[in-house]
Amino acid sequence: GLSPSLLTAGPWWKMTVPVPNSTAESWALPEPELERSPCLVGIIPIVYYSVLLGLGLPVNILSAVALSRLATRTKKSSYWYLLALTTSDILTQIFIIFVGFILQTAILARAVPSAFIHTVTVLEFTANHASTWVTVLLSVDRYVALCHPLRYRAVSYPRRTRRIIAAVFAAALATGIPFYWWLDMWRDADPPTALDTALKWLHCVTIYFLPCSIFLATNSIVIRKLKRRRRAGGGRTTALLLAVTTVFVVLWAPRTIVTMCHLYVASVRRDWRVHLALDIANMVAMLNTSLNFFLYCFVSQTFRRTVGEVLRGHPRPVPRRGSGHFPPPAPKPLELLGSTAL
Repeated sequence: GLSPSLLTAGPWWKMTVPVPNSTAESWALPEPELERSPCLVGIIPIVYYSVLLGLGLPVNILSAVALSRLATRTKKSSYWYLLALTTSDILTQIFIIFVGFILQTAILARAVPSAFIHTVTVLEFTANHASTWVTVLLSVDRYVALCHPLRYRAVSYPRRTRRIIAAVFAAALATGIPFYWWLDMWRDADPPTALDTALKWLHCVTIYFLPCSIFLATNSIVIRKLKRRRRAGGGRTTALLLAVTTVFVVLWAPRTIVTMCHLYVASVRRDWRVHLALDIANMVAMLNTSLNFFLYCFVSQTFRRTVGEVLRGHPRPVPRRGSGHFPPPAPKPLELLGSTAL
């Protein structure tokens, strides 16, 4: 899956073997097998992922409870997307960090059936794809709310939003199935086979190149729209809109770059520098699963207040606004954006 490697170097040499010919039996020394690149990070990933899981999973569960209250209370589609994003982050932490790395690699040393490893890999990529493409949904939702407010009023309501989210999770599972045949980069053939290369490209396109293209397109249009309107506070609104996508783009860039280097520059299996870069890139990418809670707390007073209610166990009644099936009135899309903690 995506979990870091704890492999050590492989054997230096193969033993000599007899090679028969037409006249006499002779001995030939085959080409030496190059040493596998060693893992230089030692126990650092074990400590890092344990801390990340120990801190990130509780805050994500707290975030999910708070967002579920806000989604139910306000009937805003944006909160449903944030709840789906938090849910996919929880699944990512469970399948990639806990099952894939801590349990399967660090504790069991991969001494598990091959079918189990491949099945976990499918679940890892399913959670990863769901997290990425729910973020895309959120970006498109904000674009429609700001640039087409009348259209947004007609098409954005909780029931439709939940159906879209369910479709994205189903698509994430479908796109995760091909990764049953995925090999970690330190287990790829050297050079990678056609299947290895195809899966690596599919991974990069699905979780980085295509989503980032959509982020760039929607966010650029929103920025131009806000500049044209010259609204007070437009800069802050733009910053809120860019926050989640910017964090994603920055934290997943190292892994994508290392994957391309592995395919076309130097193999992770042979070059210790690329191996080290991949271990670090994996740790940076997984940090994305734990940051959104703190981002929401920083930008949204409503979210902070709701988290406080959850922790105290005494929900505060809030008057409901608008219809139970539609978000707030279309003339206030900027207020809606600010309240979604983006």
